[in-house]
Amino acid sequence: MSAPGEDTLPNEDGEMEEMEGDGSDEDEMEEEGKDGEQETQVYVPGKQPLQPGEELEMDRSAYRMYHECQTGAPCLSFDVLRDANGDGREQYPLSMLLCAGTQADAALSNRLLLIRMHNLHGTTEKVKDGDESSDGESDEEDDDEDKKPQMELAMMPHYGGINRVRVTHRGDQSLAAVWSEKGQVEIFDLRSQMEAVHSSAAMSTFVKQQKEATPLFSFSGHMSEGFAIDWSPKVPGRLVSGDCKKNIHVWEPQEGGTSWQIDQRPFSSHTKSVEDLQWSPTEATVFASCSVDQSIRVWDTRAPPNSMLCAKEAHSSDVNVISWNRTEPFLLSGGDDGLLKVWDLRQFQSGRPVANFKQHSAPVTSVEWNPVDSSVFAASGADDVVSQWDLSVESCDVGARAEGVKDLPPQLLFLHQGQTEVKEVHWHPQIPGVMQDNAPCHTATSIKVWMEDHQIKTLSWPAQSPDLKTSGM
Repeated sequence: MSAPGEDTLPNEDGEMEEMEGDGSDEDEMEEEGKDGEQETQVYVPGKQPLQPGEELEMDRSAYRMYHECQTGAPCLSFDVLRDANGDGREQYPLSMLLCAGTQADAALSNRLLLIRMHNLHGTTEKVKDGDESSDGESDEEDDDEDKKPQMELAMMPHYGGINRVRVTHRGDQSLAAVWSEKGQVEIFDLRSQMEAVHSSAAMSTFVKQQKEATPLFSFSGHMSEGFAIDWSPKVPGRLVSGDCKKNIHVWEPQEGGTSWQIDQRPFSSHTKSVEDLQWSPTEATVFASCSVDQSIRVWDTRAPPNSMLCAKEAHSSDVNVISWNRTEPFLLSGGDDGLLKVWDLRQFQSGRPVANFKQHSAPVTSVEWNPVDSSVFAASGADDVVSQWDLSVESCDVGARAEGVKDLPPQLLFLHQGQTEVKEVHWHPQIPGVMQDNAPCHTATSIKVWMEDHQIKTLSWPAQSPDLKTSGM
C-alpha cells in the first residue's frame, strides 16, 4: 500500500517545484477484510512487525502543518533562532529561522548554516468539486503556486565538523556558540547572515564576500572535544561548556560584546564525559549537567567547583540529555537505557524521579520541555521515533482507547516517524505547538517542521517527502 507524497526540487528562481513520489511511514495500516473492505489498525513501533506486502503511509490529517528541508550535508545539531515577528503567532503563512552545523567528510567542507524557512502553510485538505469550472481550476493552481514553501540559506565555511550549535541574542547581536571536533568552542556573530536571508541584495553581497568564518571569540582550554553547551536565559551572553574529559567551564561576557572571561578552574566532579548542560531558567548562577558516568549534577557558580547536588545513578547507563522546565522545578532526562525521567528539584537529593517512562526502544538522543506549556515535553530516540508527552493527562481523562494503544501510557500524546538517526528535537519558542527535528544521513540532513493535530486519536507517522531543498553545498 502506498500513496503519493510531495517532493520538490528547486527551480531557477529558488522556489520549490512539487513532484509526485512514493510516501512512506504512517500511523494507520489498512488491511483488506474478508468482505474486501479495508480495515484500519493502529501501528505502534516496536510492538508489531510489518507483514509481507505492508507499508506505512503518511496521514497528513494528523498534522496541522508539515514541511521538510534538506541541508546538503549531515548535521548533528541545530537550534531555533528567535525572530522579530512576535510571540504566540499562529496565522499562516509562518516563517522561522534555524542555525545548523555540518559534519562533512572533509574538514574544509563544513559549514555553519543559517536557514530561513517561510511561506509555510498548513496541511488542510482541499475539497475539489468535480463540476468546477476551468476558471476555478486555474484559480486553484494559482493558489497552489502562492502557497509553495520557500527557503533562504546563508552558509559560512567552517574548518572542522560541528558537534553542537546553540544560539542566543545579546543586545542587537545574534550569537551562535559552536562546539567543533577541533576541540574548540567558538562564538559567531550571525548579523550579516541574518541580513542575507531576508534580502536578495544582502545575500548577493554576502555570497561574494564570504570567506572562512571568523569567530568573535574562541576558547581552546578544554582538554578534548565535547558536545555539551548552553546559553543562560537569565544573563545575556553567559555560557557554559563541557567536554569529553569531564570538565565544565563557565563563560562570563565582557563589555563590548566581543570577549568572554573563562574561569580556568573547571567544574570537574563528573568522572566521565559531560553529555549535556542546562542553565536554570530562574537562578542566574545555577546549572545542571549529565554524564556518561550515569549521574545528573546541579551546580552553583558561587560555590566551590566540587560542591553540587547529585543523583549518582540517575540512569542505569549513560545520561545523554537533559532539559530544565521553564516554569516548574522539573528536570527532564533521557539515557542510553531508553528511559525518560522527570526529576522534582525540590526532592532531587532523594535520587528518585517523580515520573519514569519507557517508550523508546533505543537510546534517547534529545529531550525538550514545551516553552509555553509546562506539562508537555518531546523526546527523540535512536529508534527513529519522536514522542510527545503531557504529564497533566491521567488515565481517567483518556476514556475508551483503540485496540493496540490501550496499554500505552495515557501521558503519551503522539509518535512521529519517517526519519532515521534523529539527533535533536526542538520546540519553536514563538509559534505554539511547532516542533523541528533533524536526521543526518551520510549525504544530507533532513530538518522537519511540523505541528500535530491537538485532537489526534491515533498514532501517526509522516512520509519521507521533503518539500524544501537546498541545491547542495
